[in-house]
Amino acid sequence: MPGSIEPLDLCDVQVPYYFRCPISLELMRDPVTVSTGQTYDRTSIESWAATGNTTCPVTRAPLSDFTLIPNHTLRRLIQDWCVANRAFGIERIPTPKQPAEPGMVRSLLNQASTVSNPFSVRHSALVRLKGLARESEKNRNVICSHEAREILMRILFSDVSSGSSELSQEALAVLVMFQLTESECTGIGSDSNRVVYLSELLFHSSIEVRVNSASLIETVLAGMRSSDLRAEICNVDEIFAGVTDILKNLSSYPRALRIGVRALFALCLLKQTRHKAVQAGAAETLIDRLTDLDKCDAERALATIELLCRIPSGCSAFASHALTVPLLVKTILRISDRATEYAAGALMALCSESEQSQKDAVSAGVLTQLLLLVQSDCTDRAKRKAQMLLKLLRDSWPEDSIGNSDDFACSEIVPF
Repeated sequence: MPGSIEPLDLCDVQVPYYFRCPISLELMRDPVTVSTGQTYDRTSIESWAATGNTTCPVTRAPLSDFTLIPNHTLRRLIQDWCVANRAFGIERIPTPKQPAEPGMVRSLLNQASTVSNPFSVRHSALVRLKGLARESEKNRNVICSHEAREILMRILFSDVSSGSSELSQEALAVLVMFQLTESECTGIGSDSNRVVYLSELLFHSSIEVRVNSASLIETVLAGMRSSDLRAEICNVDEIFAGVTDILKNLSSYPRALRIGVRALFALCLLKQTRHKAVQAGAAETLIDRLTDLDKCDAERALATIELLCRIPSGCSAFASHALTVPLLVKTILRISDRATEYAAGALMALCSESEQSQKDAVSAGVLTQLLLLVQSDCTDRAKRKAQMLLKLLRDSWPEDSIGNSDDFACSEIVPF
């Protein structure tokens, strides 16, 4: 390392130049050595290689291979230096978890997929693969590069007799951590036996298995272009019942809520089977869980509510829930532009079908919310929905509100 590099100031403490990455000039957190003998921070040298560079940044010599060897000695020296300078606000760098070795991943996949292996060996291999996949995206990429998805699907949908059902569930737990290709989604969605099996897992005694099954169903629905195949999946009544039950009874599990909302939204995108969601109790469950969701999940839930409000049975189910209209009114301008747009759309559908919903909306203060929405920076679609809803509710406004709304009376109502 050239001695001319000026020491880096970190919390008013000079960092020795040999602790700094030659690429980023920052304190190394995971020093690794390349084939030329030079040491770099792992993140920096991986980014260097990912952009197509094939030479060592310092020596400019060609890299014979891109094997990165952890420099444990230097990392421990850096950690000791951090501890020695903690009085100056320097935090000790954590010991990094090493990425999965391709050879080990190949071995684990081979152990898991070999039918003649004992159950304990196959199960242990799948558990280790699950742990590696959970650690980092880097590990998931390594695992994926060895045709893992094909192997995992083969284990998942193999004969699930008494000896292999647990293997199937472990394979499912690993598989849901990866993105599937369209052909892989089609391969699952076009096989009725596979779809039925996943629907059965939605009622498994294990919460993890139920949520993983819902996750894979959502992935398959989102990954297929064929509306006919999506319709075949959505025609399985147990899927709507299982996904709705996850939302209804597993609300204390954040992942269950998130996956349940995503799966229900994917199922409700197909208009001809939305009535199945209503029959499964999705309308009541969505309203009951709406306040438990974070921003992204609330947006999906509101989008699903708007979709279900487009069918008569959905409108009736939501209108019969006392909290539907007040919650939708409260949502306007509270969560996000998208959430506001979906809430306004759902209110428009409900108020178009029910005078009681109109009265409930006015009582909940929708007039003020809609006037604010029209004047906000929200999306044009949300504003158009607000304008049409204001026009629809005009006969329901209190007299004092009408007297103060002359300015809006001249506004142009833009149709959808």
